[in-house]
Amino acid sequence: MTKLLVVATGNPGKLKEMQAYLADTNWQLTLKPEELEIEETGVTFAENARLKASQVAIATGNWAIADDSGLQVDALNGAPGVYSARYGTTDSDRISRVLRELGDSQVRGAQFSCAVAIARPDGTIAVESEGICRGEILTAPRGNGGFGYDPIFYVPQKQLTFAEMAPELKRSISHRGKAFAALMPLEIAGG
Repeated sequence: MTKLLVVATGNPGKLKEMQAYLADTNWQLTLKPEELEIEETGVTFAENARLKASQVAIATGNWAIADDSGLQVDALNGAPGVYSARYGTTDSDRISRVLRELGDSQVRGAQFSCAVAIARPDGTIAVESEGICRGEILTAPRGNGGFGYDPIFYVPQKQLTFAEMAPELKRSISHRGKAFAALMPLEIAGG
């Protein structure tokens, strides 16, 4: 039996991405109402994912799913972290700021982190998971794919940035891919 799952985003691109991750489930995904805005006040990705899923579930009376993710740079004490989307006004602004703040530091380690939460219609969290992908920050962008910080996030094992990877490869190794892979057995048991 198909169940409705409201995605706590207004971004059709994120909806499409989640549909790909959850293609083999009995969930039918839909965007949250456009007028419903949830302020991300958590200090961790997990807190923000739980907050968004819970509030959207309560507001719509349906099951809801939310994720929160971002880049954490070792030499910047984990910044931009939960402020990744607000670290500039455009992707190129955000990339430029990270590169400027890193300067010529030899410490280039970083990770993308993602937390996913599914809330019941009453707002209680049914399942949640997290995923991390380690990599390095390049000194200049490379590649034309992806979005956000993808052109400067290099995965040494693949010798590619996220922006250079085919979507299938990125999905299989990314922080979001790992979080959804960890969620799948939980979703089946909890959903």
